[in-house]
Amino acid sequence: MLKLYNFFRSGTSYRLRIALNLKGLDYEYLPVDLRSEQHLGEAFKALNPQGLVPALVEGGHTLIQSPAIIEWLEERYPTPALLPVNADDRARVRALAALVGCDIHPLNNRRVLEYLRHQLGCDETAVLAWCATWIEAGFGALEALLAADGKRGDFCFGHTPTLADVYLVPQVESARRFGVDLSPYPNIVAVDRACAELDAFRRAAPAVQPDAPQPATA
Repeated sequence: MLKLYNFFRSGTSYRLRIALNLKGLDYEYLPVDLRSEQHLGEAFKALNPQGLVPALVEGGHTLIQSPAIIEWLEERYPTPALLPVNADDRARVRALAALVGCDIHPLNNRRVLEYLRHQLGCDETAVLAWCATWIEAGFGALEALLAADGKRGDFCFGHTPTLADVYLVPQVESARRFGVDLSPYPNIVAVDRACAELDAFRRAAPAVQPDAPQPATA
């Protein structure tokens, strides 16, 4: 069985869980607690010297970096496909995914925000303003691209989930967590809503992972 080292709230872990679920693949969930800096310990760095999640282990082979892992999944388990058949369409889907994966997420991940807090002395108001700036810039472009696609179905491209949806949904979750107003992005919200109807996305959500905080009981 595949072994997935991840953290419930990590956006990159979230996107990989979605991809695994869409592919119908079983995996062992192995939590790595970023809050206690478990990812920086010798045991995890022996697995991934970069000290980042997720990491996916198949047999004795360890894969790192979610874009590379998801591309590997697409090649190794091509059905159902997360990329269209046509080369131009694949380029469009990859561009939508990269808009999130390259231009939004890296500026809002945990280590950047911790640097803002602890090395630069930013308070939470400033940190949230930083997050909103880059999310809104990226979502503005993504919203325009979705709105201009007259052939699009319920998802980012076509009528079934693609790589673009795998990347977008975790970023929408982060936007909500950072208090970003999503009302200017009706197409993004509609895609997120359509994805939420699918079991593969619901089972990948941070709140239902085994290492997520459990609600208090009376």
